[in-house]
Amino acid sequence: MWDRLGHGVQAADLAPGQLVLIDELGRMELASAPFREAVRSLFEADVDVVATVHAHSDPFTDALKQRPDIELIAVTRANRNALPEGLATRLEHR
Repeated sequence: MWDRLGHGVQAADLAPGQLVLIDELGRMELASAPFREAVRSLFEADVDVVATVHAHSDPFTDALKQRPDIELIAVTRANRNALPEGLATRLEHR
């Protein structure tokens, strides 16, 4: 699906501070080289990115998780319902 729909999104087209939501960075999505390159460019751009990332080890996502500008929040049954509002509040006050 990404290969057909996602090519129109370019990090250069986004305004600084704009919010990008990615659901999800998983095995199937990461099989697409254009998808990985688009994600890489988003993380290098001056935009806020909120993404769900699989917990499995993968060189691409492991590298993203280790970036100093990344905050990892584990989604659990206990916090999953409160996360959208909490993340929205945090992003509004940046």
